Amino acid sequence: MAKTRTLISLTISAMLLKLAMAANYTVGGQTGGWDTTTNLQSWASSQSFLVGDNLIFQYAPNHDLLEVSKTDYESCQASNPIQSYSGGTTTIPLSSPGKKYFICGTLGHCSQGMKVEIDTLAGSASANPPASLVSPLVPTPAPESSISSATPASETTSPMLLAPSPSDSPLGNSASSFNSIHSIILEWVFN
Repeated sequence: MAKTRTLISLTISAMLLKLAMAANYTVGGQTGGWDTTTNLQSWASSQSFLVGDNLIFQYAPNHDLLEVSKTDYESCQASNPIQSYSGGTTTIPLSSPGKKYFICGTLGHCSQGMKVEIDTLAGSASANPPASLVSPLVPTPAPESSISSATPASETTSPMLLAPSPSDSPLGNSASSFNSIHSIILEWVFN
């Protein structure tokens, strides 16, 4: 029973760490968007996209989103998309390294700047978390009797994932949120 609880805790912790480390990018940033007035390429070049991150395109009904080849991107050719999206909000997971090219298929919008090249780097934050964020992942299992006692999870020898404080962390508040969620789950699993 103790091994099962530890295994469940480790599995949940790994999933939460992956979620806490992946980033969501609203295309165009907080002051822009998927439109003809935002300098999308300037925004994209100021970001570092990693495998596991997500792009969130938000756009008006008179726009759409096409993933295209590099050649079609350069020539603003919308007739042969790799993928086509509509509906106002589209989330694109960045699941592999390399470049992806997106344009608006509405006549004239791509040539007015409504296009973006995304370069995704192979280094996935969720694949190899920094050692400073993980401490220790595999605990020495506590005796069965101590796990079923009323001792709060914060006082047990359960595994804990630790993150630097939000002011020290490039993850910002997501690391703090992760630790809060993780502590709640551990308390539930071990009590």
